[in-house]
Amino acid sequence: MKALADLTNRAMNLTAVLASLGALAMMLHICAEVVSRNLFGAPIPATVEIVSQYYMVLLAFLPIAWLERRGGMVSVEAIDFLLSPGVRRWSDVAVSLVSAVIYAGLAYTTWLVALKNFATGTFVTALEVAVPTWPTYFLPPLGFALAVLVTLFRAVALASGETDTRAQEVF
Repeated sequence: MKALADLTNRAMNLTAVLASLGALAMMLHICAEVVSRNLFGAPIPATVEIVSQYYMVLLAFLPIAWLERRGGMVSVEAIDFLLSPGVRRWSDVAVSLVSAVIYAGLAYTTWLVALKNFATGTFVTALEVAVPTWPTYFLPPLGFALAVLVTLFRAVALASGETDTRAQEVF
């Protein structure tokens, strides 16, 4: 169990780093496109498509598990103050399990979509440049699958009595 938790933490941190590098690459790409278009009158082909099909998907889906682990997802605690600490803990276990089931459903569904797009070789055309988009369809199932592991680990940790299941250190 410890080895799986360590592997999940490494994968989660790696995806967060990749998403950060994606944000940096997106900024550089957009800046280069603006400079090229305004100074040289020659825009970089398919910039909009690459930003929307690659960078944005990378930024939206890869850090999901990292956010879950850090406690950065939206939560509503409307009646938590009414619950005893024991009931609150089991409520948190139930929420973690429901989250894991939802993430698993999303991972499975997006995996099927990724396989379909891989098989058809999905691409977009911009300024007569074909940009393959099928690889980006594999990013959401990866992010959701890691989120499943994180929420399951949180449920186990809470059930065993841990009070704070958020990561104290990122790397």
